[in-house]
Amino acid sequence: MPKSQTAQQNYLDSLEKIDVKIYENSNDGSIAIARQIAELIRAKQKAKQKCVLGLATGSSPKTVYAELVRMHKEEKLSFKNVVTFNLDEYYPISRDAIQSYYRFMHTHLFAHVDIHPKNIHIPSGEVSKEAVKAACAEYEKEIEKEGGIDLQILGIGNNGHIGFNEPGSAVHSRTRLINLDHSTRLANSFEFATISDVPRMAITMGISTILKSRKIILMAWGVAKAKAVKAAVEDDETELVPASLLQSHPDVQFVVDELAASELTRLKSPWLTGDVEWTPKLIKKAVVNMALGLKKPVLSLTNEDYNEYGLSDLLVEKGNAYEINLEVYYMLRDSITGWPGGKPNAVIPAHPERSEPYPKRVLIFSPHPDDDIISMGGTFQRLHDQGHDVHVGYQTSGNIAVTDEFVTRFLDFAVGFNEIAKIGSDKPEKILAQTRKYVAGKKPNQVDTPTIREIKGLIRRGEASATCRYVGIPDSNIHFMNLPFYETGTIEKKPLGEKDIKITMELLRRIKPHQVFCAGDFADPHGTHLVCFNAVLTALQRIKAAGDEWVKDCWLWLYKGAWQEWNIEEIEMAIPMSPEQVLKKRFGIFIHQSQKDMVPFQGSDNREFWQRAEERNANTAAIYADLGLTHYAAMEAFVRWHY
Repeated sequence: MPKSQTAQQNYLDSLEKIDVKIYENSNDGSIAIARQIAELIRAKQKAKQKCVLGLATGSSPKTVYAELVRMHKEEKLSFKNVVTFNLDEYYPISRDAIQSYYRFMHTHLFAHVDIHPKNIHIPSGEVSKEAVKAACAEYEKEIEKEGGIDLQILGIGNNGHIGFNEPGSAVHSRTRLINLDHSTRLANSFEFATISDVPRMAITMGISTILKSRKIILMAWGVAKAKAVKAAVEDDETELVPASLLQSHPDVQFVVDELAASELTRLKSPWLTGDVEWTPKLIKKAVVNMALGLKKPVLSLTNEDYNEYGLSDLLVEKGNAYEINLEVYYMLRDSITGWPGGKPNAVIPAHPERSEPYPKRVLIFSPHPDDDIISMGGTFQRLHDQGHDVHVGYQTSGNIAVTDEFVTRFLDFAVGFNEIAKIGSDKPEKILAQTRKYVAGKKPNQVDTPTIREIKGLIRRGEASATCRYVGIPDSNIHFMNLPFYETGTIEKKPLGEKDIKITMELLRRIKPHQVFCAGDFADPHGTHLVCFNAVLTALQRIKAAGDEWVKDCWLWLYKGAWQEWNIEEIEMAIPMSPEQVLKKRFGIFIHQSQKDMVPFQGSDNREFWQRAEERNANTAAIYADLGLTHYAAMEAFVRWHY
């Protein structure tokens, strides 16, 4: 049973109009969906019937398809009786394009199972504009010819779209050509080099087509989908949130992870849906959210505020607002520290970190070569300045995020340097000539040559090394891991593999850190941060299971990256920064010149990374101040992960 379902059984679904199954993570949820699909396929096989599936694309169903492929190979799940209809396709787009859904489906599912090619149906992004309408009508006829869809798999957009049915799509709409909302193009821009490369149109099944399916499963992973999930299952049906129209379907289920469920009332404000156990963590969450909602400092909250905010039960249990306010205020106060490695020669029971041992061996894992300085640059510098032995493990090369112009710029420098130094080697000149020729004829989304990827990785390594030296970290403490999962040369990465985990374990065992800092920013649209986190977590768990003594004293702290920040009630360690420290962090970020001004694949946020970091850190400090704490210039935030 899903973890959160068990934990919340005493007030299940009180405000939800659709059945929602919550799983601890997307992997568990994906496996549960794959099992439902497999059960239906086998039941249809037993009855000697076709199984008609409606399939989705995008990042959400990848693990579902991977599990189905595993079942086919290891459990003899056959797809010979399966007929598929895909929800949508970009328009116009060629089948061979890296971003085409035709290519996606064959890469992730069809090429690995025994489905008959004639049973695969995907809208064509190659038909002429004049023929689109007829092609869409024919698609509808094909679905009817197969007897309708038995099970439709859906994802959900940040704006609540299903398929490519954007807000405002009519409930009676059928398969058609539509214009994509700017927000959808921004959300999908991480698949393309720039937003201008994202197609402006798509062919999609309509709402009416989807609702005719006999069963519907919608999946949602990550905090970016949380508001859309809440609107779809708790608010009224409206064409402005297309997913909410599923409320009228007799057999629909949402399968979500805890992050995507975080805005649901039973998780965000469980006291509004039934009796709860008032743990310190839940008290902090309730009071902080109330204070922010009422725009009051914590110590100014009154009994009347608690009653009006639905927290009368907390008053009954704890006595009065004054005592609860103090409890929460102290929790917030005690999370703030200028000593991220613990304050030496001090006994502070409520301090986020231990005072001993001092100095600590610290290992900062950075998914990309700039995440360390962007996400925790102030803490990074403070750990070094306070005498700790700080190491940095750069988990991937980050080469995909270097523009072609930077490659030729650096090669120009190399050639010029050779001429000045009279080295006499013509190798850089040859490489430069080959690179210029390749870049000049490079097609959109074409995979770089190994040489160019190596140069791009070298550029980022140089920037990362320069950042460490700027902070004061010796070269011996800089570790370039180059995890293999990343090295595909494309946006699409490999799954976490055994080599990735072993490389991580080797570095951990070599350093034997007392503190590990790791990216906990799972909203990264490329998914690299999540894979890197899983590599560290799996490595630590294996080392712990193997009985290594040092790991018992190793604490794991998570930071957020360029995409989001921890909620205030979640923060367990907040490191304040002065204006001078903010400026020093900015200059550290500037060292990564290949990421400045024009960042490939930056997603829907067009700010530079230093701007994102400064605004996020300043906002965290401002929220602490709004709650009645000291107002610092900026704050970096961390949550401890217990493994």
